[in-house]
Amino acid sequence: MKEIKLRMFFDAHCHLRTERILSNMIPFIAVYASKVIVMPNTRPRAILTGDDVIWYRNEIQKALRGNKMPFEPLMTIEIRDNTTPQTVEEAKKAGVVAGKAYPLGVTTNSDEGLRDFFSGEITDTFQAMEDIGMLLLIHGELDGEKILVTEREKNFIPVLVKLSERFPKLKIVFEHVSTKFGVYMVEQLGENVAATITVHHLCLTLNDVIGYGIKPHNACMPIPKTFEDRDALIEAATSGNPKFFLGSDSAPHFRNKKECFVGACGIFSAPVVPALLAEIFEKEGRFNRLEAFTSANAAKFYGQPLSEEKITLVKKDWVVIEEIDGIVPFMARQKLYWEQVL
Repeated sequence: MKEIKLRMFFDAHCHLRTERILSNMIPFIAVYASKVIVMPNTRPRAILTGDDVIWYRNEIQKALRGNKMPFEPLMTIEIRDNTTPQTVEEAKKAGVVAGKAYPLGVTTNSDEGLRDFFSGEITDTFQAMEDIGMLLLIHGELDGEKILVTEREKNFIPVLVKLSERFPKLKIVFEHVSTKFGVYMVEQLGENVAATITVHHLCLTLNDVIGYGIKPHNACMPIPKTFEDRDALIEAATSGNPKFFLGSDSAPHFRNKKECFVGACGIFSAPVVPALLAEIFEKEGRFNRLEAFTSANAAKFYGQPLSEEKITLVKKDWVVIEEIDGIVPFMARQKLYWEQVL
């Protein structure tokens, strides 16, 4: 096959950032995705309320001026210990589709993350989300004493199970699942539980981060893990199972924030998302399931219409640029074998 056409993607996990990064990086997403779930852990202004959402959506629209492709940012708010039912109800009126819970201290800007998923106050908030049809998105890791970074996802699984059982009508997305065990649990839990899978977790293991010298531009949370985990993610992504869909977790950081004493975690994958997915699905002999993973499964889980617009990929060798406006993209200086026609 030399050419494929796909519906524009529904990217169910994107970090658009603010200011210069937002303006310069969003075009790389807008060429392949017509809808994106926008992460709320921005700084210095976190997205916590309906008013924050209105402000952030306006900033995104400003950055999109001149964009010729359809692009709809689907907005979220952070769920913190002090997020109330009234907060989520007001956010829903402002157009919010989901609340994002970051357990304390497990990823970028989670310094004020959720401490207790089962306090009386926060369960009231989850109940309100279930009642109004707002999804709960969770960074599926939990830190603790003597918990290695590679074990944080496994440590979180009991929380996911309990939440899914306690709120059976609350749609829950286990974000960027990264282990074979996580995949298995999503498959076993009810229809209200789904998971996003990133492109970089389909490509990387821990060896690619620290195995052959430290490679800071492959560092992300959750950290890539074993070959067995990577293979399980590839099988889930290419299986056609509607519980699994694309969430690129494209997360740009300036080079000096990655190559420093305490480097930021996050991978800027947007420039290579379509090409890498075509390569992975071709290798697995499952091109016929690619559009479900990229465009259909997430749209159906979120209750959104499928995109009518198409993108075209052609079989063509190209080398990923080393740096874009001070940010190193995923797979920089490496050859890829599919390219999007722009």
